[in-house]
Amino acid sequence: MNETREKQERALIIGVNINSDPHFEESIEELKNLAIACDLDPITQIIQNLPRPNISHYVGSGKLQEIRDIIEAEEIDILVFEDELTPTQIRNLSKIINIEVVDRTRLILDIFANRAQTKEAKMQVEIARLRYALPRIRHANQNFDRQRGGSTVNRGAGESKFELNRRKIEIKISDLEKELKTIALARETQRKKRSESGIPIIGLVGYTNAGKSTFMNAMVTRHGQNDNKFVFEKDMLFATLDTSVRNLTLENGKSFILTDTVGFINKLPHHLVKAFLSTLEEVMQADLLLHVVDVSNPNYLKHIKVTNDTLRFIEADKIPQICVFNKIDLIDEMHPFLKEDSVAISARTGVGFDSLFDIINDHLFKDTTTCKLLIPFEQSSLISELKQKCSIHNMYYVENGTIIEIDLSPQDMSRYQSFSVSI
Repeated sequence: MNETREKQERALIIGVNINSDPHFEESIEELKNLAIACDLDPITQIIQNLPRPNISHYVGSGKLQEIRDIIEAEEIDILVFEDELTPTQIRNLSKIINIEVVDRTRLILDIFANRAQTKEAKMQVEIARLRYALPRIRHANQNFDRQRGGSTVNRGAGESKFELNRRKIEIKISDLEKELKTIALARETQRKKRSESGIPIIGLVGYTNAGKSTFMNAMVTRHGQNDNKFVFEKDMLFATLDTSVRNLTLENGKSFILTDTVGFINKLPHHLVKAFLSTLEEVMQADLLLHVVDVSNPNYLKHIKVTNDTLRFIEADKIPQICVFNKIDLIDEMHPFLKEDSVAISARTGVGFDSLFDIINDHLFKDTTTCKLLIPFEQSSLISELKQKCSIHNMYYVENGTIIEIDLSPQDMSRYQSFSVSI
């Protein structure tokens, strides 16, 4: 599918509702939004109830004629399928339908390709797209042969072309993965420095379009060290893909690092989960997760499950988590969903943030101890280090150095024990 379209193409949405799935309508609506995010116009839809998708054409044979009729009547340019199609299904559909066929995975991959900003994100998406394309290149070659009027005489050349293309893709994937390892090493070095600094790390997670970017910008506005470090926000699926890292300081002087991640989605292509694993490692290194939930969405419980399932897949489900029920300004009641270790907020209006900061403080800083350190003048560089990572209540000079009244974690207490003096 072209990344940039000259005109908005008219799309027919096609889905198979397996065993009357209660979440099927939401999934179809999400597919329409994915299509819109790809600059398609979802004109209408065809739904079929089946125990499982048809192995050869995804839908039953009786629906194929209905699809052809709608294509002609509605001047459809492209078919968009709810599930990931197999290479065989794409091949069989293309034999009887002469317009472009794409599936849910392809839409998500194209959105990611268009939205990625950093070199790392672009490379990760490219690997995912190549892995998706690899089992489908034989079909692409067969299409090419039909278009040029190929015959059985050309089959040997076609097979050679297929093998050549397959090797090119495999080599490209290998080269990109090697380059990504270099970037991953640099990222790991950055993570190690943050870990050694002793500053707690909070990871933002949540379903796509839950309001994580708006939430992060609200946090930066209230407690950021530099208010020009806003992240892009927009009411659309996958508005932001790149990891953002911000250093924030609470009103009590305690600091923490806030990292944002790509939003999760139901049926997230496994190609993308694998490709973005190095980015999601930011989450795996966090001391605390803020799970942002759009509570105004009627399917928010399903979104919570999808996010938690993804966290379990990347082995980040053991990290302490606060459920942040966002967008309460859009609902009438909030008491049904509140639970332990949760808070209701509006990132847009700022309601609930004081309660959130109290919970964060309890999770990250409840074990800190206020103590007094005497830093000799010849070791004054330690003062800058302490300012970056700890909450300082008071600081003044004495004859042989600088006295600092400070909150220290058990780890830092041990590290700076030699400078401790009586309060």
